[in-house]
Order: sequence, then C-alpha cells, then structure tokens
Amino acid sequence: MQPSRANTSGNVHGGEIMKMMDNAAGIAAARHARSRTVTARVDCLEFHYPIHIGYYVRCEAQLTFVGTKSMEVLVKVYSENIKNEEEAILALTGYFTMVSLDENGKSKQVPPLKLICEEEQKLFEEGKQRYIARKQNQNQNK
Repeated sequence: MQPSRANTSGNVHGGEIMKMMDNAAGIAAARHARSRTVTARVDCLEFHYPIHIGYYVRCEAQLTFVGTKSMEVLVKVYSENIKNEEEAILALTGYFTMVSLDENGKSKQVPPLKLICEEEQKLFEEGKQRYIARKQNQNQNK
C-alpha cells in the first residue's frame, strides 16, 4: 500500500480497502454470471486489523449464495508485512451483494451455484438465511 492511500497515522483508509474488496467481489460475480455486475449492497464490513503503508494486501472473493438475479460474495482481505517473515493476517471481511445485468442494464437471471463440499453448503445456507432476512426486512419497511 502506498502513502497516498493512508491517513497521517500510516493506516490505509478503509475506503481504499473497500474499493479493492468491491472490485474483487465484482470479478467473482462476473465470472459466475458471465455478465456485467453491479454492487447492490455491502453487509458486515468488519475491520479486524489496520493495514499499514508498505504492507502487501490480498483480496479473496468467494460466492456464498446465489439467488435468481443476485449473488452474495464473501471477501476476505489479508495483510502482510513483507519486511519480516510473519504470515499474512486476516485484516477485513465483508459480504457484497452483486446483481447481474443484461446488455440493456436490466437485472438478469444467474446460474445456480455449484456446491462441492460441506463448507460451501454451510456458507450457502448461512447466505440464504441472510437473503431471507433482508427480504423480510425490506417488506416490513414498505
């Protein structure tokens, strides 16, 4: 991370990291949907550790739930001080809801998520519960 992305304390701005996370989520969603995607929602963005100038940052994105037209993507951000031999630490996590778009900019259906292992099934069920809770909350607020 470069100094231009940090505050006066040497910590990288959260918005800079969130931008990286959004890009990672968008790529993961676009690869799954094979279409353009947009961010519809960001949930549970948690800052576990600060990221400092000069640290190497890696984002990992994984689809956890797929609805009809939207996809939930878990993004994990790892931070590593490359000047020493310490392992990378989990610095941030967040869930991004991405929507697939057709050539006219309208939401379109996405393929189902292929679940391979028990961990993926667990993440899918948790994502499904978050999806249902959001829908219920939206209906209550109408």
